[in-house]
Amino acid sequence: MIKIKSGLLPLLFLFLFCQSTLSQIPQQKYETRAVWLTTLNGLDWPKTKAVSPASRERQKRELIEILDKYQELHLNTVLLQTRVRGSMIYPSSMEGWDPCLTGEPGKDPGYDPLKFAIDECHKRGLELHCWVVTIPSGNAKVHKQLGNKSVTRTHPNICKKIKDYWYLDPGNPGTKEYLASVCAEMTRKYDIDGIHFDFIRYPENSANALDRDSYRKYGRGQNLADWRRNNITACVRAMYKAIKAIKPWVKVTCAPLGKYRDTDRFSSTGWNGYNKVYQESQSWLREGIMDAVYPMIYYKGNHFYPFVRDWLENSYGRPAVPGLGIYFLHPSEGNWVLADVQREMNYSRSLGLGVAHYRSKFLTDNTKGLYDWCKRVYYPYPALTPGMTWQTKEAPNSPSSLNVRYLGNGAELDWSDVSDTRHNTYVTYNVYRSENEVVNINVPQNLVAARLLKSEYRDTKADRKYYYAITAVNRFGNESAPLQSVSGPKAEQSDVEYSLGQVILTPVTNVRAVLINDLSGRTIKEVPYSTNIDVAELESGSYQVVYVTTDNRRQPAGIFFK
Repeated sequence: MIKIKSGLLPLLFLFLFCQSTLSQIPQQKYETRAVWLTTLNGLDWPKTKAVSPASRERQKRELIEILDKYQELHLNTVLLQTRVRGSMIYPSSMEGWDPCLTGEPGKDPGYDPLKFAIDECHKRGLELHCWVVTIPSGNAKVHKQLGNKSVTRTHPNICKKIKDYWYLDPGNPGTKEYLASVCAEMTRKYDIDGIHFDFIRYPENSANALDRDSYRKYGRGQNLADWRRNNITACVRAMYKAIKAIKPWVKVTCAPLGKYRDTDRFSSTGWNGYNKVYQESQSWLREGIMDAVYPMIYYKGNHFYPFVRDWLENSYGRPAVPGLGIYFLHPSEGNWVLADVQREMNYSRSLGLGVAHYRSKFLTDNTKGLYDWCKRVYYPYPALTPGMTWQTKEAPNSPSSLNVRYLGNGAELDWSDVSDTRHNTYVTYNVYRSENEVVNINVPQNLVAARLLKSEYRDTKADRKYYYAITAVNRFGNESAPLQSVSGPKAEQSDVEYSLGQVILTPVTNVRAVLINDLSGRTIKEVPYSTNIDVAELESGSYQVVYVTTDNRRQPAGIFFK
């Protein structure tokens, strides 16, 4: 047997992977499909300044057009830059308006952009996560214009100015309390799906200027590097706890540097989160104060693939979502070829990981054909975001009373509402479709609509009669058992009725046994054929009855709901 040095393994793997075809890797049902929507200087949005009623509407329309493209592409997560640099895109009691909205720091755009964005995202089945820039707080000129709403005025003790730029000092205990209050305000005021921390680290090459005084006051003889990492972790812990105390279903995520530390597969070449900027992000996953990470792996080749695997292997059962530097496709940035990004996306999916695109404009502008490829090949149908089963595994009740009306140009569906009474919040709905009588909700291509707010759906792409299944999903991402339709392509009458713990079957011949299966096809009960079968011991849910004929063929009889 030929032995290969471990240091050569990533090089060999990369060579083989890059030589492979760019054929589609099968999609999974659960897959984070995220995009960073940058508001700093209006890089992605807004381009129009809201200085009049007409321009305000144009600004809104710009966002709607972007979100329509996300929906068309079957994305599911929008990371919207909300705290930009010590300034906000919503009416905050803590910090002033960011100038991206009107061109002037502190000026009210005449509406609430965050509320508008949340509503428009939810209409399209998109999660909205508030992207919060944490430690950097903006240039001195902007803070002067923000006046009394500037953090440098309201909390001067936690702010440090380096050259012409303000930062929060992680070494001051007041910083974690301030950031926790910022997150608590967003969580309390808005129906957000997540809060996403950015720049939750020390600034490179400026750490000494930032916390020299704090270390003398609070260091207490600790090793400087460990003290700094503990400071950043304390900020994360405080923000996480503040968010979860208000709405435990709000996801807490972050965008750490793409390389955590050197790995045994490949060196970080001196640039990593742990040593250079004191960011101990993998420990946050281990401690349980982070629901997912979106590492910014904006690299190619051996600076990408080994580090993606390292994040997966140290994710402690929580999603690791590689952030891709798709901006490098642009000729002025890096002039990557499309295949560079395609391989990275395929590799991530081969590991069961989603991806996040940095940044929006380079996706929606179809740079090097990326949008078209994703729409045609990579994201052909919707996907669900992974559930936070570490918070709770409890799923909502199944919907009931599904009605399907077949039209000449599709089908209309409606069903009875479900709510999450335990957490006093709403659920959303997923719609599945198949030509099979029992719609398998574990087959990704059967999912046709996700995160619907209303208990109704019009399937305009149904070119024939289908069977449908509806599930409810709570805010933690846990999905109910499916409610299955009882009519479909053949408009068959079911041979099965359920009443008071009994399954009643229409008399048939040449049947020797009856199987009671769950909707994944697993047999729960097998009994000799009878027209009355006792199923009182079964849990509530949907079940399929299957006949076993005298010549041992299996024949579906129908579905019942208990």
